[in-house]
Amino acid sequence: MSVIIVGAGPTGLACGIELKRRGIDSILIDKGCLTNSLYHYPTHMTFFTTPELLEIGDIPMTSMFEKPTRTEALKYYRRVASHYDLRIHQYEHVESIGGEDNNFAVVTNKQTYAARKVILSTGYYDVPNLLNVPGEDLPKVIHYYKEPHPYFNHDVLVVGGKNSAAIVALELHRTGARVTLVHRGPGMHRHVKYWIKPDIENRIRLNEVKAYFNTSVKEILPDSVLLETPEGPLSIENDFVFAMTGYSPDLKFLNANGISLDPATQKPRTNPDTLESERKGMFLAGVIVAGVHTNEIFIENGRFHGRQIAEAIAAQLA
Repeated sequence: MSVIIVGAGPTGLACGIELKRRGIDSILIDKGCLTNSLYHYPTHMTFFTTPELLEIGDIPMTSMFEKPTRTEALKYYRRVASHYDLRIHQYEHVESIGGEDNNFAVVTNKQTYAARKVILSTGYYDVPNLLNVPGEDLPKVIHYYKEPHPYFNHDVLVVGGKNSAAIVALELHRTGARVTLVHRGPGMHRHVKYWIKPDIENRIRLNEVKAYFNTSVKEILPDSVLLETPEGPLSIENDFVFAMTGYSPDLKFLNANGISLDPATQKPRTNPDTLESERKGMFLAGVIVAGVHTNEIFIENGRFHGRQIAEAIAAQLA
């Protein structure tokens, strides 16, 4: 095999497409399903961007409204994968990558693959930022929000102050949950989308959503949560906790496979022209290029990494 691509999200698919266009064979391996991160998005989520900015492989994306939904995006990427007949191994976990340039050994939980080049496009959505408080391992603590219905008539705590936290709090409130929002900052983050921010702030102002700012979670108990507020400790009744605190790339996986990181930014060291890492023959694509600054790279710009990497690989293999 010429290239193994670890990760079958939109950027991984773009890499596979661009390699195929250059006559280079590849296999995509993902520990989950096709576009696993998008699958775990909220069921009725609408993207903040327009369809053309999510397109890969020169295949148009259609949407019923101005902005596509999660369901439309999943359908689109299935169609793209089928159109280009990409070889995608789903539900297969990459455990280690040994060897060297032109002679890599990619070991998974199912078999070992030989490859001349490796592309890591593992995203970041599978590694939630933890609260690191006692009780976070309780079943009531949720890092991935799907839909509000199961939480009707329950006491729910939403932790966070950005878009995800605002959307989750609003949907839960409108479905009949008793919502409390906690954020360590002084208010909702300034980057909350302009059509969402006034909505959540009005719900808070009217006390329809109870909010505690400059506040952190200290402990999660089976039927309550202990908060540290500016006025001191506070215990509130609670059935579920949604920790909407963001996600991070799997830096441990990168380190374990020979990718060195900048100490200050945690960005992997790569050649900006080729996106080849310091481990020769191993390339990085998508949001992991940005290290912990995951707000710098999205599908909209990460999708172009495929062409950049494929051109570099084609030149090396030639």
